[in-house]
Amino acid sequence: MGIGLRTIGFVRTDAEKLPRHWSVSDVEGTLAIDEEYSEGLRDIEPGQRIVVIFHFHRSPEFSQEFLRQTSGHHGREMGVFSTCSPIRPNPVGMSVLEVLRIADANIDVRRLDMVDGTPILDIKPHIEAGSG
Repeated sequence: MGIGLRTIGFVRTDAEKLPRHWSVSDVEGTLAIDEEYSEGLRDIEPGQRIVVIFHFHRSPEFSQEFLRQTSGHHGREMGVFSTCSPIRPNPVGMSVLEVLRIADANIDVRRLDMVDGTPILDIKPHIEAGSG
């Protein structure tokens, strides 16, 4: 069974050094969304948090040797599914970003942990537990 995904845009940032995780990042950048999806950005507002699903496009191909990796957070060897490593069977990442501004099909954000040119696969609202 094959799964087809399409890129809806790309991350743009001038940052050369990025934190390993969005939760410790103050890096700003732009989600440059393809114009054909711009109507889908309606109702996203500054101050809102969004979940961005992206492709780890620079990660090496996954193999069995990567099932256990040293966690950057915990500093010890752990199973890949217990880490935020970009080296995964399916190189898909997720970050929760703060929306700063929206102009046309561009969303300026804070908390980036993605390099310039990272393919964006989807954007979802971040919904806190108990808020409906």
